[in-house]
Amino acid sequence: MKSVETLTDSEFYIMASFTEPRHGYAVMSLVEETTKGLFVIGPASLYTIIKKLLREELIVLHDDSDSRRKVYVLTQKGLGVLQGDILRRKVMIELAEKGLERGNL
Repeated sequence: MKSVETLTDSEFYIMASFTEPRHGYAVMSLVEETTKGLFVIGPASLYTIIKKLLREELIVLHDDSDSRRKVYVLTQKGLGVLQGDILRRKVMIELAEKGLERGNL
């Protein structure tokens, strides 16, 4: 099996949020709302990760950006990395679910 880039949970949530053009505050709000507050990304972490994703060409500045609000979206490369990490996470969940179904605890 081919090795995929492993994303941290914060990177995963941020990249998943950038499947549509969004600005940073919208990403923080979406993640918090989606997870019902179980996962929160603060501004320092968000913007550190955004810089990393830009450097790795996984996201780009979107045309809807202005001087007040920067909007980002996934690149094709970023989409591929996200899809690979989704598959990796599905395998992890499947393994855990099968173990729980066997109920040998």
